[in-house]
Amino acid sequence: MKRQQIIDKTKHIMRFQHKSLSTERTYTHWINRYMDWCIANPIGTHADKLNSFLTYLAVRKNVSASTQKIALNAVVFLHRYVINIDLGDIGQFRPATKPKKLPVVLSVAEVRRLLSNLDGISWLIISVLYGCGLRLTEGLSLRIQDVDFDRHTIMVRSGKGDKDRTTMLPAILIEHLKAQVSLVTAQHKRDLAAGYGEVYLPYAIERKYPNAATSVGWQYLFPSTKVGACPRTGVMRRHHLHPTAVSKALRQAVKKSGIHKRVGAHSLRHSFATHLLESGSDIRTVQELLGHAHVSTTQIYTHVMQTGVVSTRSPLEVVA
Repeated sequence: MKRQQIIDKTKHIMRFQHKSLSTERTYTHWINRYMDWCIANPIGTHADKLNSFLTYLAVRKNVSASTQKIALNAVVFLHRYVINIDLGDIGQFRPATKPKKLPVVLSVAEVRRLLSNLDGISWLIISVLYGCGLRLTEGLSLRIQDVDFDRHTIMVRSGKGDKDRTTMLPAILIEHLKAQVSLVTAQHKRDLAAGYGEVYLPYAIERKYPNAATSVGWQYLFPSTKVGACPRTGVMRRHHLHPTAVSKALRQAVKKSGIHKRVGAHSLRHSFATHLLESGSDIRTVQELLGHAHVSTTQIYTHVMQTGVVSTRSPLEVVA
């Protein structure tokens, strides 16, 4: 098969398996890089080429263990599902174990300073990420119907691992989100009048419910400022805000706040979990709110809690 045929078949299989768009883009990126490597290094079996490619990434490109693992998964997907070549036991290709690193967590005062340097839609999105413990893609993918103002809950649809979960809706955000819903509703009416107004719907919902794509409930809570081509279908639609827009606003706010930690959107989720545990919340409750499959994943936040560290007196204070 030619390169474009391989890429097209990869996309078709991944969509058949309901992989996310970000996973699709990541896999096609690494498959393209692997094919370039094979053209430059044609000697050896498929297993030899894979081993050499992973070694090249680790030694010459100095990539992290997690990046090396993503590249491995993409190439194994290529051989297993696209070109139907058996690599044998892939255990021999497993990269180094990813080191256990503690998450970056902001203090309550730092979160307060951060939010004070944001305004408008950026403030609202960052507040939702921190106040509800959402990943950036989960927050931007929220639909109007996912917010339950009466029960003070937010339904996260198709989160990591394609799992649904319910998380809290802070009372302080209710009026702000209601105002956002009103803005989106008015904008949606203008889009319908202009001949647009359809939103992307997952799976076969659009065929089951023909009017769902134009209903207010299915519209994104944080829509893009412009109508553009759908990344999957090419149809002109209003998608949700791009993650880079939020990340840029967050970086600027971090700089203005004088925070010198390496803060990203995921740091807000880490801070949400840590602050809940510090305030006495049960770890099982936090696990459910975060959507972790195992409580051991949630336990990492116990290592960055202030409770144990601050209450322990350093021996230096006794000596001094």
